[in-house]
Amino acid sequence: MNGVTPDPSDPIRDGDALSRLKLAQALQRATYAIAWERAWPNLARLLTVVGLFLVVSWAGLWLALPSIARAIGLVVFAGVAIAVLFPLSRFRWPSREEALARLDRGSGIRHRPATTLTDTLSSQDPVAQALWRAQRERTLASIKRIRAGLPQPRLALHDPWALRALVMVMLVATFFAAGDERAMRLGAAFHWNGVLAPTNVRVDAWVTPPLYTGKPPIILSAANKEAAALPASGPLAVPAGSTLIVRSSGGSLDVVVSGGLKEVAPTEAAPKGTNEKHFAISGDGTAHVRAPSGQPQWVFAATPDRAPTIALAKDPERQARGGLQLTYKVEDDYGVTGADAQIGLRTVDAKDGVKDGVKEAAARPLFQPPQFPLVLPNARTRNGVGQTVKDLSEDPYAGADVTLTLTAKDEAGNEARSEPFNMRLPERLFTNSLARALVEQRRILALDANKNSDVYAALDALMIAPELFTPDAGCYLGLRSLALQLEAARTDDAMRDVVKSMWAFAVTIEDDGVAGSVNTALRSAQDALKRALERGASEDEIKALTQKLREAMAGKVRDLARRAEQNPLGPRQPFPAEVQLILDKSVELKQKTQNATPEQLEELAKQQDALREQLQAYRKSANNRAKAGNDGANQSTRDRKCGS
Repeated sequence: MNGVTPDPSDPIRDGDALSRLKLAQALQRATYAIAWERAWPNLARLLTVVGLFLVVSWAGLWLALPSIARAIGLVVFAGVAIAVLFPLSRFRWPSREEALARLDRGSGIRHRPATTLTDTLSSQDPVAQALWRAQRERTLASIKRIRAGLPQPRLALHDPWALRALVMVMLVATFFAAGDERAMRLGAAFHWNGVLAPTNVRVDAWVTPPLYTGKPPIILSAANKEAAALPASGPLAVPAGSTLIVRSSGGSLDVVVSGGLKEVAPTEAAPKGTNEKHFAISGDGTAHVRAPSGQPQWVFAATPDRAPTIALAKDPERQARGGLQLTYKVEDDYGVTGADAQIGLRTVDAKDGVKDGVKEAAARPLFQPPQFPLVLPNARTRNGVGQTVKDLSEDPYAGADVTLTLTAKDEAGNEARSEPFNMRLPERLFTNSLARALVEQRRILALDANKNSDVYAALDALMIAPELFTPDAGCYLGLRSLALQLEAARTDDAMRDVVKSMWAFAVTIEDDGVAGSVNTALRSAQDALKRALERGASEDEIKALTQKLREAMAGKVRDLARRAEQNPLGPRQPFPAEVQLILDKSVELKQKTQNATPEQLEELAKQQDALREQLQAYRKSANNRAKAGNDGANQSTRDRKCGS
């Protein structure tokens, strides 16, 4: 044999070629094993140093050290790593003879079998050649026992204290302890701001509370390496929703936060030449500026924004014209910005929802319950009592049993609700019996569309014996039209139109046509002036609306006088003392309106309504007296209002 490794691609035609291939493979394995034994101890030392560096980093040691200490520590680790790698400079690849010697030792056979197979015979003596072939046959027979063996780097000799195992255990422990901050803690070792080239770095930090709190910013630090203005007793209390702003002039800026602090995008660009970071404070947490070094750690205690409170200061009151007056108390730590009143139908008890042993279907209202904003004592009320007057006399829910709930909101979006208050919603008072009946049926239909058949039956009943109960042809035709409109209604929109028609017809009957337009004009003028005052209209607009209100009140006085002349005693007879007193009071009120302020006009309008009610009461009593005294003779003077 000449020791040349055979080509594996050549076909193996005899046992000698196969033996050569096996020997070449074993020789390659032996070479790798020797190389591993020589290199692994030094590589193991290097990996131990790297593992120790990761342990120190993940344990957070770099975060607690200043920049200069980080630089020194990193240089020390780099020097140790270079010292460990220095022996590798003397590394040499195993030779063929060293690999053959390893195979000879690994085979366990005497007389170097692996080396023997690589020897050659130079003699031409037949006897020598015969002996040579016999010896090769014995060696080839034992080729299966030639082994390179596993590498044996003998690390115990190089690391008798087994420090590599200790580093591995600490590496696993710190890996899980660092959690999501592994990369951040590892990168902290390379933050050397101001070490290689010291610069004039300034760090400013402050907390900006939300605008609605009305609190000034809280200054945390004024310059680099200055202590923060924090109380010695504990964390700094800040309103929840505040923003922490850290600004650095020169160098990079690295801030690590924890707890309820989260970095957010700045709303404005930072000044030129500075770095700036913003953090939203939603809960308790900490913030630490790691670069530039020298800054303290700030601990924050977030004070949550309490929800506002709202409650009725007293029971709701009914006004003269059927309005609803609410008096309530609101309170909030930073101020209430909005309040509303929500009205809903009172919940029916289970026993009340059963009729003749059969449970009634759930009500299906045609209109949404009334909901309106409340007037606040101030634009941002922290503690105060407010009052709101709302006219709901024309609402379909007027006169129904409802539940009143007040709600209040603050700038942070917190909402509070008052205790539900059960009440009967004020309604307009109708003196005409037919008008009262129409308004009642209108409310029934508006609050439950399922009762349209009951309302139709009631309208049909009102048209029984028209010569006795509804002698006025206009009233009868109006009822007939409402009944036909309701009978033809097949949708909710159509039934809503019926509800509106019933209200308009009832008001026409009650106010006798002319008075209705007068009252409507007066009420429109009052509402227009009130809305203008609330929104802060110009002085010219206030003057114009005030003049319209005076004209409407003058029309109301003229209408009262016209109605007084239609009393049962006859227009030619002098007014009774009661009526004359009412008329005199009306004239006096008319004179007062000439120079009255908008607020005084509102009060005068209420007094006009009271006089109107007194006049109607007198007319009704006079009507009854005249009818009882002369039932036949006074047939022509019967009250023109149908159904009275």
